[in-house]
Amino acid sequence: MSDALQLFLDAIAAGDDTRSEEAALALAHLGDAALPRLRELLTDADPDRCWWAARALAAVGTPAAQELLITALADSDPDVRACAAQGLGELQAAEAIEGLVRCLSDPSTLVSRIAADSLSRIGAPAVPALIAVLQEGEVLVRAGAARALSIIQPEDAIVPLCAALDDPSAIVTYYAEEALEQMGVGGVLVQP
Repeated sequence: MSDALQLFLDAIAAGDDTRSEEAALALAHLGDAALPRLRELLTDADPDRCWWAARALAAVGTPAAQELLITALADSDPDVRACAAQGLGELQAAEAIEGLVRCLSDPSTLVSRIAADSLSRIGAPAVPALIAVLQEGEVLVRAGAARALSIIQPEDAIVPLCAALDDPSAIVTYYAEEALEQMGVGGVLVQP
């Protein structure tokens, strides 16, 4: 085991979040060489160790690390799911769009909110999936999609966002209005 990995594990065991964060960031230089141990940690019985594994995977950031983070979106612990979603957003991992869209309906509002933020960071590649769930998803999913679209501001979402102005959910309507206003379409009648 490398010194960097051992320092990371020691910091986690000591419960020292500052040292754990520094050690997680230091693992980036190991790249995929860190993945076997991080994969083990990701399935540990201790949710805190799983969370730190997800954090370190985001620091590593390779395609293989992203695959493990996508898997972690289905973890039983909401904090681990939130950490994985956050990391995928920071990495702008377009491969994670499907998993992040599923997280919009997560029972944890923190996870669903972070998933929407991450989709907005991914940007244009996430737009088709966001438009689809804006039109057909559950209330929380539609709200998350509208919020992400309000940040991305894609022109091809104007018509679906206008339709969302008639959504029965006030929060969906709010984010649709916000998106349209930020795009300079607010108050303008659009004939689809």
